[in-house]
Amino acid sequence: MFDGYDSCSEDTSSSSSTDESEEEVSPLPSSLPIIKNNGQVYTYPDGKSGMATCEMCGMVGVRDAFYSKTKRFCSVSCSRSYSSNSKKASILARLQGKPPTKKAKVLQKQPLVAKLAAYAQYQATLQNQAKTKAAVPVEGFSWGNYINSNSFTAAPVTCFKHAPMGTCWGDISEGVRVEVPNTDCSLPTKVFWIAGIVKLAGYNALLRYEGFESDSNLDFWCNVCGSDIHPVGWCATSGKPLVPPRSIQHKYTNWKAFLVKRLTGAKTLPPDFSQKVSECMQYPFKTSMRVEVVDKTHLCRTRVAVVESVIGGRLRLVYEESEDKTDDFWCHMYSPLIHHIGWSRSIGHRFKRSDITKKQEEHFDAPPHLFMKVKEVDTAGEWFKEGMKLEAIDPLNLSAICVATIRKVLADGYLMIGIDGSEAADGSDWFCYHATSPSIFPVGFCEINMIELTPPRGYAKLPFKWFDYLRESDSIAAPVKLFNKEVPNHGFHVGMKLEAVDLMEPRLVCVATVTRIIHRLLRIHFDGWEDEYDQWVDCESPDLYPVGWCQLTGYQLQPPAPPQTSRDSQSSSSKQKKKAKSQQYKGHKKMTSLQLKEELLDGEEYSFLQGASDQESNGSASYYIKQEP
Repeated sequence: MFDGYDSCSEDTSSSSSTDESEEEVSPLPSSLPIIKNNGQVYTYPDGKSGMATCEMCGMVGVRDAFYSKTKRFCSVSCSRSYSSNSKKASILARLQGKPPTKKAKVLQKQPLVAKLAAYAQYQATLQNQAKTKAAVPVEGFSWGNYINSNSFTAAPVTCFKHAPMGTCWGDISEGVRVEVPNTDCSLPTKVFWIAGIVKLAGYNALLRYEGFESDSNLDFWCNVCGSDIHPVGWCATSGKPLVPPRSIQHKYTNWKAFLVKRLTGAKTLPPDFSQKVSECMQYPFKTSMRVEVVDKTHLCRTRVAVVESVIGGRLRLVYEESEDKTDDFWCHMYSPLIHHIGWSRSIGHRFKRSDITKKQEEHFDAPPHLFMKVKEVDTAGEWFKEGMKLEAIDPLNLSAICVATIRKVLADGYLMIGIDGSEAADGSDWFCYHATSPSIFPVGFCEINMIELTPPRGYAKLPFKWFDYLRESDSIAAPVKLFNKEVPNHGFHVGMKLEAVDLMEPRLVCVATVTRIIHRLLRIHFDGWEDEYDQWVDCESPDLYPVGWCQLTGYQLQPPAPPQTSRDSQSSSSKQKKKAKSQQYKGHKKMTSLQLKEELLDGEEYSFLQGASDQESNGSASYYIKQEP
């Protein structure tokens, strides 16, 4: 094992370098376009009492129905689009040593009359930006420095079964020894030394060279799945020299004996570790495959799209009718939003036929077995029916759980859901959830778990009470027993760091934190951003990743928003952290949400288990227990 050890001496007068030292960020080239704010000048009030003008899209509406305390935007889509542009411009400017600019120009006002139209406007804005802007450089962000300076804890890789090595991470933990390049060396050739894992943060490990004992001066962060980390013994089999760091070279006279003593009984990586990593990085989806995916402008239907690229299992899908390939949609290959060709027809889902009469020769349909399978359900007995009420995460505002209605029952357990009080007359903003989806809940879920439920827009009888609402609407609640109540042993804890997709702008993967855990439901907060941008996500969502996933797969990581951005123009009140019981609804022109009280619904009595609010709730458990007479 130690045949790779090389006791050759080196010139101690040469300057040493460490992986821990930060590289200076080179100035950005002058040719790189700066991403400017794409919003309109903040113009409200416009002379009309109680009216406001959306700073992003120009919509004029009732001020009280506008989004956030500052009432600058008509919807969360406009706010996100405006803020995202401002964030990127500020980051670029900061890397250039310039203060962020706040230039904007007044565009012609375009009236939008529904939240779906606002969403379409937001998506169109992203497509226009993609033609000219460059990716936001993140050379200034280091996960290692971020975690060290704040004593953060990261979610372990085993929490992410869909991520590389998520199911075969094994016993990799603190104390494991590995062979890594020796950077404290002035030899002209690449040499190695043994290091131990001091701390783990997702894929990243804080390493310390053997022989430094409690000295952390040369500690450095490295991605465990990277090409420069090897199990102990690799140097011997590969003919690579093991050379002690120059700083401690004369500490021992017999380094081979030292290593034998230190490594006896120690753990190292499996011999086939790098092979497993390579296998996990192979993805079944290939470019030019055709799939059915949700239409981002009309959520009630699907469209045909073609896989343009695959990065870390994430697919960039280009809608088939997009000639310039800018009309795209990002999602993971295990996303419930994509399906095989013919899926929509098989279950009765709405589908937009392509204007292209003949598919291109190089395009081919993705095999059905590549897609994520849903749990089979028995619809023969008591089942969901049209008109039943429930609670659901709003797909256009993932920070809110809303009063919702089953609008249509499809085949194979799929349901079309509408948000009460904000639906389009033609049902174009209904969205499809499977009956086993962790994003739909029985009536009373928010109440027992101390989550604010968003009442229907325009509902005047506040505080909202389910019992009264069901009676007034002459409707019934969906039976509790039909919902998915499984809670996996997910391993997440409040405060853990991770990398998460901003599902309102799904091409972005951001630095994020778990701030609440309700059974299997996670509240994801994007670091550096206000709580109003938080999102409810399932613990098994394929849009959550371990720390270091972007580095491993080559995906662009969005760092925390800098402290000085154009968001400073908002009033100070919008920057204050809102308490849970007074938090304002952050959705598309909807009313504020109020906490509900538990009621007896649907003619049956249920006793509810108290939710594990702000705690981890691992293992199988039921949300609800029916109370027998």
